[in-house]
Amino acid sequence: MSLSPRQKRKAITGVKVVSLQVFFIALCFVTLIPILYALSVSLNANNSLLTTDFSFLPKNFTLENYKAVFTEKPVWTWFQNSVFIAICTVTIALSVSIPAAYAFSRIRFRGRKTLLNLLILLNAFPSLLSMFAIYKLMNPLGLINTRLGLIIVYTGTMAVFGLWNMKGYFDTIPYDIEEAARIDGASELQIIRRIVLPLAKPSIIVTAVMVLIYVWNEYIYAITFMTGSEHYTLATGLYSLQAGEMSGNWPVFAAASLLVSLPILIIFLYVQRHMVSGLTAGGVKG
Repeated sequence: MSLSPRQKRKAITGVKVVSLQVFFIALCFVTLIPILYALSVSLNANNSLLTTDFSFLPKNFTLENYKAVFTEKPVWTWFQNSVFIAICTVTIALSVSIPAAYAFSRIRFRGRKTLLNLLILLNAFPSLLSMFAIYKLMNPLGLINTRLGLIIVYTGTMAVFGLWNMKGYFDTIPYDIEEAARIDGASELQIIRRIVLPLAKPSIIVTAVMVLIYVWNEYIYAITFMTGSEHYTLATGLYSLQAGEMSGNWPVFAAASLLVSLPILIIFLYVQRHMVSGLTAGGVKG
């Protein structure tokens, strides 16, 4: 029995959908290969990453590498440093960028566009170009090799990102909503607290997570301004585990890398719904 044109189109569409799903499933497996590879290394008793007899499936299975992360290496100290710096940076960056983004979105003043373009232009240069100048500024103030120094640098970097990211979202919130609230007698603080911020919640969460990921993974400033194992962040501390190309302890490094990735992964999965809406939704909520 021959198929009608409509049935043929429906069958072709079904084949395309299935093919696309198979493609993305295969792509997911490909992207998981480095993670599975690191997992295999972390469970291997031999430091055989750079040898020819390395097997994807550990020949000598062990959990000692994970034990060593907590008992032999100061990973907990690095974790505490990163958590403290990340929390402070996210808090300060949002405290600065949220009101600044709202002001740039709602207030029209002379030089507004020029200032916005200047901010993004300064943020576009590689961090290495400003490294020497920042060091010369921080050294006389005693901020080198301190967590406060890193917090200031990270906040200055990510506050500009937060400003631009949230300004675009504030622009999508209809001004008529705020005008209607003013007519009803709401104050400016009430408008911001009860209307603007709830509507901008997805964008705020996106910005906070992006700042957190940046601080968690940042390496250049941390390795330049921090000396001594007790001052390391996770990024610099993990590098020290395999600083020597031939002498590095790769199984412990792999175990530590997987463990320190878990907090960010958990946070990302927890706020994933807000991440998607923050990137796609407009200002009007049904």
